Amino acid sequence: MIEARNLWKKYGDKVVLERISVQVEEGEFVTLVGTSGCGKSTFLKMLLGTETLTRGELLLDGSPVPGEPGPDRGIVFQQYSVFPHMTVLENVMAARGFARPGLTGLLFGAARRQAREEALAMLKEVGLEHASALYPAELSGGMRQRLAIAQALLGRPRILLLDEPFGALDPGIRADMHELVLRLWREYKLTVFMVTHDLKEGFYLGTRLWVFDKVRHDPQAPDAYGASITYDLPVGQVDRSTLDEIDRDLTLTAKETEKHYENH
Repeated sequence: MIEARNLWKKYGDKVVLERISVQVEEGEFVTLVGTSGCGKSTFLKMLLGTETLTRGELLLDGSPVPGEPGPDRGIVFQQYSVFPHMTVLENVMAARGFARPGLTGLLFGAARRQAREEALAMLKEVGLEHASALYPAELSGGMRQRLAIAQALLGRPRILLLDEPFGALDPGIRADMHELVLRLWREYKLTVFMVTHDLKEGFYLGTRLWVFDKVRHDPQAPDAYGASITYDLPVGQVDRSTLDEIDRDLTLTAKETEKHYENH
C-alpha cells in the first residue's frame, strides 16, 4: 500500500531523513519512535501531503502520494485541532463540510442532515454522544482527543496518521485512548502510522515498530546526515534485550544532541 524508495528530506543544508526504503501493507499499525527532531513527524507530514520529499519516491498504491491532504488520509495531532467557537457536534460536521468541493465548507439541506446523522454516529463510536452540545473549552484533554479522532474518521480514511496524540494525557486517560484506537483500527480496517515518544507505547500499540535514528555522525557538521530507520521490527516478536538496546541507542543519541547544542 505504502512504499518509500530511497527517500531523503532536506531543509536547505540540513538533512533530516536519508535512505528510507520501506514497504507497508494495508491494515498494518506502524509506530514510529526516536529522539526529538529525528524526522518522525516529517515523515508523517509527507504521507499526509503537506511536506514534499527532496529525493527518492513515496508511493501510495504504486503512485506518488498526492501533494496535498485528502479524505483517504486522516490525521490527529497532539495539539487539539478543533474549532473553539463550535460545539462538539458542529466540529465533527465541519470535518465533513471541508471535505466537500468549495471554499466555505458549509452544508445545506439533505447534505447537512446526512452529515449530522453521521457525526452523531461517530461521536457514539468514540464515546462522546453525551457531549455533543458542549464546546471544546468544556472538555477534558482526553475528550478533546476523542473529538479529534472523530473528526479524522468521519471521512472514512484508509490511512490514519497520529502525531504523538496522547503525549499530553495522564496515564489513566492514555490507557483508555489506547483501547479506543486499537478498537477503531480493527473496526474500520485502517492502516495506522503513529508517532510516539514512548517506546513502551510503541511496542504495545503497533504491529510493527520503526526506530528513527542517525547511523552516520560528523561532530563538525551535525546537520550533514539525517536519520534512517535503524530498526524495523514486528511487535510481539521482540525480546527484552532488543528493547533495552533500542532504549540505550535513543538515550545516547539524545545526550549527544544535547551536548552539541550546549557547546554551540
